[in-house]
Amino acid sequence: MKAVIIGASGGIGAALTRALADHPDVTRIHALSRSGIALEHAHITPGRIDVTDEASIAAAAERVAADGPPDLTFVATGILSDGAELQPERSFKQQTAAAFERVFAVNTFGPGLVAKHFLPLMSRKGRTVFAALSARVGSISDNQIGGWHAYRASKAALNMLLRNYAIEQARRNDEAIIVSLHPGTVDTDLSKPFQRGVPDNQLFSADQSAAYLLDVIAELTPGDTGKAFDWAGKEIPA
Repeated sequence: MKAVIIGASGGIGAALTRALADHPDVTRIHALSRSGIALEHAHITPGRIDVTDEASIAAAAERVAADGPPDLTFVATGILSDGAELQPERSFKQQTAAAFERVFAVNTFGPGLVAKHFLPLMSRKGRTVFAALSARVGSISDNQIGGWHAYRASKAALNMLLRNYAIEQARRNDEAIIVSLHPGTVDTDLSKPFQRGVPDNQLFSADQSAAYLLDVIAELTPGDTGKAFDWAGKEIPA
């Protein structure tokens, strides 16, 4: 099995890379990130990628293509906040164009452009999986409290894009699986400012979350393509 992890230097991306490196069936992992830094391991090939720069995505895809079709491509990038300049909105009065542009660039447009360049690399035969980190708060029907406008909207839009890609990719390979995955509340830099009130048994380490997500991926079937799932394998409504 060959895997591509995009965002491999982040909390969940790094944990996924570590877990796959020790998997007996994995022969190659392309660990891609803005820094290009990855765990040193015989199965890991580090590389640079910036999901906000399509030229960078295309160059990374060209490098991966030289190694043969990947069986798993996982987009583990995302942004929720960044100091005082970017915080989840509590009211529509706090919305700004700059926040929408930045959050959508990373959470929606980035994975979309990754799909543009990496889905064509994946095999036309046999089981393949393209997954991207989403969030339960991207569910429209599950939204009961509002707020977090840019983040919620970016994840809802990502889920729609993945659904679109699933329909298109199924025409190319009827065993292809494309899903969005909710990792739970994970103790990473993304969630640290928002962990207050989260019970200890509902706050996962990055390694825990990565293990859960890989278990979910292992159980997916082509009938699951285009859907969203949480860390426990439960489908999240659109």
